[in-house]
Amino acid sequence: MNFRPKSSPLRPSACPGLLRIVQALDGGICRIKLNGGFIRAQQVIAVADAAERYAGGVIEATNRANLQIRGIGNQQAALIDSLLAAGLGPSHAAGDDVRNLMLSPVAGLDRQMLFDTRPLAEQILATVQRHERFHDLSAKFAVQLDGGEALAMLEHPHDLWLSAFEQNGEQRLAFGLAGCPTDAPAGSVSLDDGHELVVAVLELFLELARPEQTRMRHLLAEHGIEHLLTRLAERVSIQAVIDWRRLADASALHIGAHPQKKTGVAYVGAVPPLGRLDPVMLRGVAQLADEFGDGSLRFTPWQSLLLPNIRNEDCAEVLRRLARLGLSCNADQPLTRLIACTGSNGCGKSLAETKGDALQLAALLQTHGLALSVHLSGCPRSCAAAHIAPTTLLAVAPGHYDLYFREATQSGFGALHARNLTIEAVAALLDARSRSPLDA
Repeated sequence: MNFRPKSSPLRPSACPGLLRIVQALDGGICRIKLNGGFIRAQQVIAVADAAERYAGGVIEATNRANLQIRGIGNQQAALIDSLLAAGLGPSHAAGDDVRNLMLSPVAGLDRQMLFDTRPLAEQILATVQRHERFHDLSAKFAVQLDGGEALAMLEHPHDLWLSAFEQNGEQRLAFGLAGCPTDAPAGSVSLDDGHELVVAVLELFLELARPEQTRMRHLLAEHGIEHLLTRLAERVSIQAVIDWRRLADASALHIGAHPQKKTGVAYVGAVPPLGRLDPVMLRGVAQLADEFGDGSLRFTPWQSLLLPNIRNEDCAEVLRRLARLGLSCNADQPLTRLIACTGSNGCGKSLAETKGDALQLAALLQTHGLALSVHLSGCPRSCAAAHIAPTTLLAVAPGHYDLYFREATQSGFGALHARNLTIEAVAALLDARSRSPLDA
C-alpha cells in the first residue's frame, strides 16, 4: 500500500488512526490498527524506527490490541509513509477507521477454541474496507469475534459480538448487540452465515441510524431489540439460543508461558509497564520472536504482548529475556494488573499524572504483597479502560483520587468508597480491605 492520505480525504474525527494524526499535549498520536492484534517482527521494528525518528519514542499498547505512537512532531507524512511501507495500513485509505474487529489474542492457537476465527475475520475486514457504504460507520463502532478460546476479553462492550458455541452437535455463532459475550445473546447463526450476519447488522444500522446515532446502543434505545431482530431475520437465518453460558474471562492467561493446541509449543506473554513500550523494548521482543518463535507477535486487550509458537524448552529463556527488557512476566507483579490513562503529561483533560501515580501505587502494593486490578483515570472519560475495573481511582486533583469499587447494581465506575485520597492512602485502604474477612 502506497496511497497518501491526501488522495482520499479523511472525515473529521477525534479518534487517531494511521492516516489521521490527532494532537495531544505531548504531540501527535498515530494509532496503528492490527488485524486481530497480529503483527510481524519486521513490522514491529518499523514501528520502533518510526517512533524513534519522527516522534518522542513512546509507543503504547492499547486496550483494543492496537499500537499507537505518541509525541509526533512535524514529520507526520514521513512517519505515515514509513508505516504504510511496512504494510501496516488499511487496504483502502477511507477504510482505516472501520478496522475495529477484536479477536482472542490466541485465535488459531488456543486449546479450548471451537474454531479458528482468523479466516472469517479476514473476510469481515476485507468487506468493511472494500465497501464505501461501511466507511460511514463511526470510528468507534466495534465488532468482536470469539471462537470459544480460554483467553478472550469478555468484558469490553461491542456494538456487535459473535461467540462460538455448540448446539445439538452443531457449531454456531451466538451474537448480541451493544454488549459482551457474557450477556444473554439475541440469537445465533450457523458458522457459514457469520459473515452474512455481520454485513446484515452493519447495513441495517446504517439504514436506520440518524447521524447522531453513532453506536448500536443509540439505535436500540429508539427501536428496541425485537424490531431489529425482526429486520435482521429478513436477511439471515437466525435461531434462538437456550441456556447460554460463556465462561468468565481468564485474563491471567496473557502472562507467562501457556501451552498451545499444537503439541510441544507454547505462547509466552508479558506486560510492558502500564502499556508503554520504547523502541529498545520493541526491537528486543521482535528479535525474540525471530529467534525463538515464528517471527510474529500478538498484542492483547490487556495492553500486553504474546510471542506464539515458542518451543516448550525455550520458554524459560524467553521469559528471562523479556524481563530483562523491562516487561513483567509474572501475574503476581502489581504492574501486570494496573492500567492508567495518559495523564496530565500528555492530555489536557487529565487532572493528575496517572502514569507516575500508578507506578507509585504499584511499588506500595508490592510492599503489601498485593496484585490487584486497579484502573487510574485522569477524568471521567475512562480512555484507558473499555470495561469497568474492579477498582477505579478517578483523579480529582494532582495526586488525589476518588476510590470506586465495581458494583453490579451501579452504573459508571461503581460504588464510591472514599474521596480525595492520596496514593499512599489508597494503598493503605486496599491493604486493609484485603485483610478484612468481610471481603475475603
